[in-house]
Amino acid sequence: MPALLPTTPNSLLPLVVKAMSRTPDPRLRQLMASLTTHLHQFVLDNQVTESEFEAAVGFLIGIGQATNDTKNEVILAADLLGVSTLVALLNNQDPHGHGTTQSALLGPFWRANSPVCAAGDNIARSPTGGTPLEIRGRVLDHNGRPLAGAMVDVWQSDPRGLYENQDPQQENMNLRGRFTTNDQGEYFVRTIQPAGYPVPTDGPCGDLLRAQDRHPYRPAHVHFMVSHPGYKVLVTQVFPSDAEHLESDPTFGVTAALVGEFRHESRNGQPINTLQADFRLIPGATVFPHPPIP
Repeated sequence: MPALLPTTPNSLLPLVVKAMSRTPDPRLRQLMASLTTHLHQFVLDNQVTESEFEAAVGFLIGIGQATNDTKNEVILAADLLGVSTLVALLNNQDPHGHGTTQSALLGPFWRANSPVCAAGDNIARSPTGGTPLEIRGRVLDHNGRPLAGAMVDVWQSDPRGLYENQDPQQENMNLRGRFTTNDQGEYFVRTIQPAGYPVPTDGPCGDLLRAQDRHPYRPAHVHFMVSHPGYKVLVTQVFPSDAEHLESDPTFGVTAALVGEFRHESRNGQPINTLQADFRLIPGATVFPHPPIP
C-alpha cells in the first residue's frame, strides 16, 4: 500500500496540509493551513457525525442562496457568531493611547455612493414620522487636530426599524447621506431617531437563532463611516444609552465605547433629540469596504 495515503482519522491532516504547502502566497498558505488544522481538530474533538456535517454544509449553501439585493446573509452569519466584531476590534486597536474612536462592524446594510449633503441637510427624505434628531460633531486626527474635508457617511433605520432598501414605502437612499467637515472639522446632520430592529430571520441565520434560543433584536443605533485621505477609514456605530437590548445585541456589536448620550429636549414645544459624536482617525491607507448590498 502506498505510504502517503490516510489510514486513520488522525493521519489525514498532515497529508492535506502538505498538499497545500506549495501555495505561492505565504499569507494564504499560513491562513489555509491554520484554518484546515482547526477544522480537522473541531471534527475530531466533537466526533462530528455525517448528518451533522450535512447540516453544516446545508447552512453554508443556504446563507449563500439567501443573500440578495436587500440583505447579505453571509455577513449576518459572521455578525451572529461575533466574528465581525472580533475582526473590527482586532484591527482597530489604539496601542499608543491616542483616544482614537473605536471601530464597529459594518453590518449588512451599508450602500456606497449615498447622496452628498450640505451641513444641516435632513436625510429623512420620506414621511416616516418619528422624533427629530440632530447630530453634530467633529472629526479629528490622532493628535486631536481638526480634519477639514473629512467625509462622514451616515446611515440608519427608520422609526419602525427598517432600512430603505427593505421598505418600498421609503424613497431610495432615505436616511443615508454623506457630509463633509468644515475648516474646524465640524459636521451637522438632521435626521430622525432610529429604532432598534430584528436582524433578518427568514433565512438560515434565523433558524440558527431560534435553535439557540436567542432573540434577534439589535438596539437602536446610527452608523458612521468616516474617511479622509491619508487616514484609515473608520467604520463605527453609536447607540443610545437608554436603548433596549444593549447587553444582548445578537451581533455583539455594542461595546462600552460606542454608547452615546442621546439627549431628549424640547424646542418650541416639540420633542427633539440631539447627539454629539466626535471621531478621531489614525493615519493609514484610505481603503473602503466592499458594499454588502448594491
